[in-house]
Amino acid sequence: MKMNRRQFLKTTAAAASVYPFLGACEQPIRWEKSAYVKAKSSRVAILAADSYANGLRDTIIRGIKLFQMDLTGKRVLLKPNLVEFDPKGVINTHAAVIEAAIDSFKSLGAREVIVAEGPGHRRDNEYLLTASGLYDVIKEHRVRYVDLNSDDVHLTKLKSSYTHLKELYLPETLYNADLLVSMPKLKTHHWAGVTLSLKNMFGVVPGSIYGWPKNALHWAGINGSIVDINSSLPIPRFAIVDGIVGMEGNGPLQGQAKQGGVLIFGPDLVAVDATAARLMTIEPRQIKYLTDAAEFLGNLGHDEIEQIGEKLESHQKDFRVIEKFAYLKKLIG
Repeated sequence: MKMNRRQFLKTTAAAASVYPFLGACEQPIRWEKSAYVKAKSSRVAILAADSYANGLRDTIIRGIKLFQMDLTGKRVLLKPNLVEFDPKGVINTHAAVIEAAIDSFKSLGAREVIVAEGPGHRRDNEYLLTASGLYDVIKEHRVRYVDLNSDDVHLTKLKSSYTHLKELYLPETLYNADLLVSMPKLKTHHWAGVTLSLKNMFGVVPGSIYGWPKNALHWAGINGSIVDINSSLPIPRFAIVDGIVGMEGNGPLQGQAKQGGVLIFGPDLVAVDATAARLMTIEPRQIKYLTDAAEFLGNLGHDEIEQIGEKLESHQKDFRVIEKFAYLKKLIG
């Protein structure tokens, strides 16, 4: 079909309205315009924390204050990583970090703090809460705990298409909160490379609908599912990464403890995870879901992230990865 100059310009303009960032990359855009939340730069805080014993509340308050969030009257939803029984304290977000976060957000003016998780392996939440020590924390601080695996759900249209999924049922609790705080453990992962604040969002997808361990997401593709979930969550996010003791090797369940000695904070989860990867001496630009998310959800490059608090280089530790992810240790430029 022949096309004159005027027809060509009209067709190009129509394409630009559908794919507003076409020309910036070779592939067609895979997200809606409203999903683009990437800022020109991001700030990530690294704060030293040598143990779970003392001073965590002060450290977490300091970390939150660095970002000048107005928490007055807000309902804050803490989303830790609870996976499996963990006698060595390496798999799950440590109860002491969750307790300090509850206390910190309340002290900074939050109207309510809720702890919520949809564990991917154990269906018995009471068992996990008790075994992890979180039950005593919830009871003492009189906060609500919501099992996201069995919460009422809200059908949510996905804002990106990195999987075949078009929509997801997400817990109603997400829609009734003002801030979602991802609180992962600093860990390697035998399928995704690393599991940090973005991957932690698998736990908001209800197992009662999508199976254990969130089978539908695995079948759709882990990397794509991570991006599609995070592009479509209905409320602002913040991250507090428990890097005091992390996990290396065959994570997220069978690896070995690795002393990290840090907590990591920030509202840009892509930038937080990129920083966490660098602390593990892992190249974030080698991680598939991070490079995809960095196109529109946050910042990945060194020059795009302002590190505040402690210097990254002074806290870097060599986290071992399994052989198939050896390429994650290959630095780019």
